This record gives sequence, structure tokens and C-alpha cells, in this order.
Amino acid sequence: MERTIRYSKKREAILEAICSTDIHPSADWIYQRLKPAHPDLSLGTVYRNLNFFREQGTVQCVAVVNGQERFDANVRPHNHFICDCCGAVIDLHQIPVDAGLDRQVSETYGLQVHHHDLVFHGTCAECREKSQIS
Repeated sequence: MERTIRYSKKREAILEAICSTDIHPSADWIYQRLKPAHPDLSLGTVYRNLNFFREQGTVQCVAVVNGQERFDANVRPHNHFICDCCGAVIDLHQIPVDAGLDRQVSETYGLQVHHHDLVFHGTCAECREKSQIS
């Protein structure tokens, strides 16, 4: 039996919070952002809705940074950079997604690759600047 999906103001607010930022928020960030306007919101509700959106393909989990999953409403293929100092997650839209890499890995290792995620790690420009000032 197919489950009916009910409209929810909280669900709408959670999705809007993710869509309105490019910082790749965590569940805790979303919760803290929405709690003042939705006093009865629980962190569990945020997590349940994030899982719902992920199952629907509306959002994706980019990575786990400092123990927290970080989410992105842009589900089109693109690459990311994670700052190991401050935890910033940055979209790298100008780095092309290489479909040939999927084919190469498939052929080389005898696997069937459906897609891949490319995440760079290092120090962002802000943290580099701060370390040069210190």
C-alpha cells in the first residue's frame, strides 16, 4: 500500500532552509535556524525530514564533517571542497564532472560504476588568510 505524503509547514521550512543557502547545512544548523519560528520543532523531525528528502532525491548528503552530515539541495553532479580547518563545504562548479572516470574505473576493475563523488580536502582561502595573519 502506498503511503500518503501529507503537507507539513515544518517540512516545507526545512527544505526552504536547505535551498536558501549554499553552506551545505547540518541538521543541527537547520534546527537552530528554524527553532525560533517553530518552537515545537524537534531535532528528530529535522532528521526524519532530511531522510525523507534524501529518499525523494530532493537533497543529498555531501559528506560528514566534524561528525555531522552536511546536506545539499543541488543534486546535479558537481564536486566539493571541504576545509579541514573550519569545516566549510564549498561547491566547485567549474571543475567538470568526468564521466570518463566512471568508465575507466569500470573497465579497469571490472565494476559497474553508476556515479562517483569527488571531494577535495584542504584549507579554504579564509583559513589560509587567518593563518598568515597570526
